[in-house]
Amino acid sequence: MITLKSEREIQAMEESGAILAGIHEELRGFIKPGLTTMEINNFVQARIEAAGAICEQIGFEGYEYATCTSVNDEICHGFPGKYVLKDGDLIKVDTVVNYNGAMSDSCWSYAVGEATPVVKHLMEVTEKALYLGIEQAKAGNRVGDIGHAIQTYVESEGFSVVREFIGHGIGPTMHESPSIPHYGDAGKGLRLKEGMTITIEPMVNTGAWKSKMDDNGWTARTKDGGLSCQFEHTIAITKEGARVLTQQK
Repeated sequence: MITLKSEREIQAMEESGAILAGIHEELRGFIKPGLTTMEINNFVQARIEAAGAICEQIGFEGYEYATCTSVNDEICHGFPGKYVLKDGDLIKVDTVVNYNGAMSDSCWSYAVGEATPVVKHLMEVTEKALYLGIEQAKAGNRVGDIGHAIQTYVESEGFSVVREFIGHGIGPTMHESPSIPHYGDAGKGLRLKEGMTITIEPMVNTGAWKSKMDDNGWTARTKDGGLSCQFEHTIAITKEGARVLTQQK
């Protein structure tokens, strides 16, 4: 079921999103070579709890951690652990904040130490693709308009868009309808309405888009070993267009 949010509910989600955005801003200076992915997870969890919020991912379908920390060829749902970050790595940190019942969801990618030219280009393309998708997220447009804008740009840069993992509705629970693919045909799919709150979260690979699953049943990685990057915002569809609820400074 798709829930349409009131202005009051959107404002509450924006408060939640401000907590999450602030954590991503802090991670810019925190992430460096020598840290383990578990240290990043613990940093994020401490910040969420200090804000009086809940780490919504913990316990979701049995997931045990406050974050997903996906490195290099890991597309998404990487488990934080003992892996030590090294110079040139690409890490994606994804988390969901529940603040007084209001949800926000955002993943951001970080170059560890000095970014290689490939990592830098991949990050630039993926972030731009996110915002091209957001531009299409307005009442009257269709879900396919978002995916088409993202796919067309990404493929023009020689990269591919992951198909198996997509954006979604959010609030009052973490994952709701509608599904938001990052590929597709313009003018097709569900029509967007004022009051919808969704995530747009393109995952972009240097190689082919197909993935494979680790034995843990959660972590997806590129089938060909290529790098993968992701940027994600939670947004609301309003009269004025897309309103980013997890906007960083």
